Formats: sequence, structure tokens, C-alpha cells
Amino acid sequence: MTSRWTEAAASTADPTQADTVPLIDRIDRQGLAPGRLYWDMWPIQDQNGGIARLASRELWMVLTAPDRGDPGLRHFEAKIHLLEHVDGHWVDLGPVLPDQPQPYEREWAGSAVSDGTFVTLYFTAAGTAARPGGYQQQLYEARASIGPDGLPTGWTMPRPSITRFHPAYMLADAHEGEAGTIKAFRDPAWFRDPADGAEYLIFTASLAGASSAFNGAVGIARKADDGWQPLPPLVEADGVNNELERAHVVFHAGRYHVFWATQSSTFAPGLRHAPGGLYGMVADHLFGPYTPLNGSGLVLCNPPLEPLQSYSWTVSAELVVASFVDFIGLHGQPLPADPAEARRHFGGVPAPLLHLSLLADRAGLLQPEPA
Repeated sequence: MTSRWTEAAASTADPTQADTVPLIDRIDRQGLAPGRLYWDMWPIQDQNGGIARLASRELWMVLTAPDRGDPGLRHFEAKIHLLEHVDGHWVDLGPVLPDQPQPYEREWAGSAVSDGTFVTLYFTAAGTAARPGGYQQQLYEARASIGPDGLPTGWTMPRPSITRFHPAYMLADAHEGEAGTIKAFRDPAWFRDPADGAEYLIFTASLAGASSAFNGAVGIARKADDGWQPLPPLVEADGVNNELERAHVVFHAGRYHVFWATQSSTFAPGLRHAPGGLYGMVADHLFGPYTPLNGSGLVLCNPPLEPLQSYSWTVSAELVVASFVDFIGLHGQPLPADPAEARRHFGGVPAPLLHLSLLADRAGLLQPEPA
């Protein structure tokens, strides 16, 4: 059954009562390539959703693009790179997939899972090669062997994951659009249900037949013998929010937690007091019914004076929270309209990792022990 994130629940999201991300006041580019921007990231996970160790290496994937002086341009040149997490720093190991002709233009966010022998990458194929600059989205996948050094090698040619239409979802096939208003069919997040071992893709979607333009949803597809079978959404936010981004499921302490990231600007009018942040719902079964965490769904947000400092949160099975440094040093002022000025405030690097605490229907930051 599809659960609703209701206007009544979202309206109670209060940034002054939520756990906040610690203030980010510096940019750590150690190990990263000069002249590149980094954002949405995810670990290579094991089949239980934890952060995998491949030949003792902790490997992640991240979107990256050349720094053109305007942070908004990065989305149109995005390519997935491999990162290694070493001694608290990130090392860029270069592109994941080889350059080769594809029907899509660029690579947007996804997930990756290892079975110990192979790594499978699920990602968003954005735009079309025939007409650059569009917002079209499809879910794609590719597979590689794990080499003796733990690195993926010999990638297969990427291919579409979901090829079947489901009437619950809008197609994300529009060329034109603006950030925050485009429709979604992206961010595939692999999940295996421990209840029966079935494999699923959770994804960011838009609800078809909605009563509002603010029609975000958390989509789901089940792996079958003949491919991925799309199912009705796990969560819909008709009339609440346009984008439930980076949607994924975490199984913890016998319960299912659906998480997503969203921004104040994508809430429906009347709800934009709700902060950008990590949101989520919890259920006893994968298909619900789901209840908003903390009553409103809000799990954590940025500090009130730096509401744009980080974004695109994802949670692992160990409850490690990853994100990237977005715009910092604004001190409560709006984001500058001038791209060059905005670039001065844009981080474009991985943010410090955090840890969640989950207990029943409550969620928040795990506070470090006093030194």
C-alpha cells in the first residue's frame, strides 16, 4: 500500500526543534582533484546495506564535474568518480565508467552493491546525447568484477534497469525545466528485504494523476526473472513537496526506514517554513504503512544561520550519514544571484560523516561521547 506524507505532518517540521548538522566552517579538499566539484555520494554497499570492504578498502562513488565558475553548470557535465575513504580523507580514483558512446548525456546519482565478486552500479542516465542540456531521466545499471586490489574492473555496457511503464509514475522525459520543478525518475537505491531476500530498487519519482504540481513520491521496483517490475509507490507527497530526492530504505532493529532529502524551495506554498533536510518514515513491513519519523518526518537539518550548508543526505545500514558541502558562509543571507558570487560560497566537497540514532518512531543525530 502507498503511504502518504501529509500536509498536516509536514506542517509541523520545525527547524528550531530538530537536530542540526554541526556547523561546517572549512573545506577539506585533501585527496581531491583540483578544479573539480563533488556532490551527491554513496558507498559501495554490501548486500545488507552496510559499507562494504573490498580488499580492506572503503570505496564510495560521487558525482563530479569541472569547476566552470557557476555551481549550477555542474549538473550538465556530471560524471561518477570512485572515491576511497582513507584516514578520514577522500581520495579521487577517477571515473567509474569508461567513456564510450551512450544514448544519455551524463550520469546522475544512484547506488552500488557488492556480492564479494562483482559490483553492480545503479545510476541515473540524464539527458540525451542527441540533444544536450535536457532533464530526461532513466534508471541504468552496469556490472564489474572486483580486482585483487578491491577496485572494480571490466565494466559491462550500461543498460536500462526499468523498461516497463507503471501508471502510478510520471515519465521524466521533458527536455526543458528548472531546478526544483522538474519531474523525477532518478536516484536508484538498491535494497534487499531481509524478510524474504527479494531485491528492490527504491527511486525518486513523481506521482501521476496528482492533484498538485507538488507531487513527489518514493518509487519502488522488484527484481523478477525477466527484469525489474515497477510497483506502486511506497510514499507519495501530493500537495506537499515536488522532490523526495535520494530516496532509499534502511532496515534497522527489525523496522524499515524510508529516507529522502528535500529543500524548502520544493515544498508547496504554505509549507516553506519546513527546512531543507533529511526526512523519513518508518514501518514494520517494507510496504508499510509508514509513519513520519519525529511526527513531521524531519530527521535533521542545517543550522538556522546556514540553512544551505549541506545537502543530499544518505544513510547506510550502520546509520552513517553522508552528504556534501553545499553553500557555506552565508550567515543567514540569501544565496547570491550572481553565479560567480555564489561560487565563492559553494563547497563542492564531501561533508563530514555523521551518525544517526533510531529508536521506535524517533530519529536524530547520535551525539559523540565526551572526550
